[in-house]
Amino acid sequence: MDLTFYSNFESSVAQQEAQINLLQSQVSTGLAVQTPEQNPAAYGTATFSNDQISQLSADNTTQAALQSQLGGVSDVYASVSSLFDSVQSVIEQALNATSSPQDLQTLSTQVSSAATQLVGLANTTGSTGQYLFGGSRGTVAPFQTGADGSIVYLGDGGQSQVSVAPGDNVSALTNGEVFTAGLSGDGTVSVTANAGNTGTGTLTGQVVNPSAAAAFQAGNTPITLSFAQGASGLTYTATSGGSTIASGAVTSGQSLQLAGEDFTIAGTPASGDSFTLSPSRPQSAFSLLQTVASALATAASTPAAAAQTRQVLDQSLATLSQYQQGVLTAQAQNGVTLQAVNNANSANANQTTSLETSVQNATGANIPVAIASLDQSVTALQAAMKAFGDVQNLSLFSYL
Repeated sequence: MDLTFYSNFESSVAQQEAQINLLQSQVSTGLAVQTPEQNPAAYGTATFSNDQISQLSADNTTQAALQSQLGGVSDVYASVSSLFDSVQSVIEQALNATSSPQDLQTLSTQVSSAATQLVGLANTTGSTGQYLFGGSRGTVAPFQTGADGSIVYLGDGGQSQVSVAPGDNVSALTNGEVFTAGLSGDGTVSVTANAGNTGTGTLTGQVVNPSAAAAFQAGNTPITLSFAQGASGLTYTATSGGSTIASGAVTSGQSLQLAGEDFTIAGTPASGDSFTLSPSRPQSAFSLLQTVASALATAASTPAAAAQTRQVLDQSLATLSQYQQGVLTAQAQNGVTLQAVNNANSANANQTTSLETSVQNATGANIPVAIASLDQSVTALQAAMKAFGDVQNLSLFSYL
């Protein structure tokens, strides 16, 4: 008996079943190319594009975390800015000549409360539980109270760049500089009235010679400005490093140029009064608020004591101005970074869509065509099976 007919039929059925399986796979997966041998070029294109999509997905995860972190930082900056503005109002109110010692006590309490709030804001944690302003030491509360009651910074200035888009990196860390970068006084000179002063004089300065002011601030030698009673009235003498650098008679509304600044004498110094002009040094915002609160709490009502308080508050107001500007600058920089992340997010979405289209074009199946072909193949196989059955029943078939 010749078995060729059977073997040919079996081979045909196997081919049809393989085609049906392939079409069923295309319909269920949506892919026309699933292995390299089916279409090496198309498979390679899809693999490369899918790798890029995976990287973009990883960048998107980073973006989401950064958006949350930067949003939290921005919220803290806004709160700190509002707090500093509130302290400014308190200082200006305290500088009002009508403020009584009782009023100053109340204002001192407000500033102490603000100091406590500031520590809380500086130790804010993000959605991941990491401290926002600790630099690379995000697991440790960055601002803690030292043994002497001062607030110390335990974070660092570590930097970390993370990818948010192909070829686009941004900083992922924020440190506590916005709470610590201010300099005492006006940032160049810090003026301190001698505790034994008996007059009502105060000093406020303004930079008029930037190079001389910078040189003084960079140095370590203070200037002592003292007042004495001369034959024709009150005189002043400025000394630095044991040498006299300026002297003369004191006149109403007089200004003195020292350390690159023009100092205005307000009130009336008494003979024997003195002021120390020191190069400005770092003063944290926490120390600043503690200084203001202490000055208000210990203020007395005598003219000389009021002048002492005014001198401290004038200097503190100048330092506070640095912190207010610092917060605004940091907020702007944070906003730029956040905008860069948002832009990267949009760019990644567009690129992902383009890559997905490339993958679809390279390996995607035409589902309507695949379904139609599947129906045709199944129908053809069923017809072949029926025809084979009919042929088997023919009497002549038995003799083949």
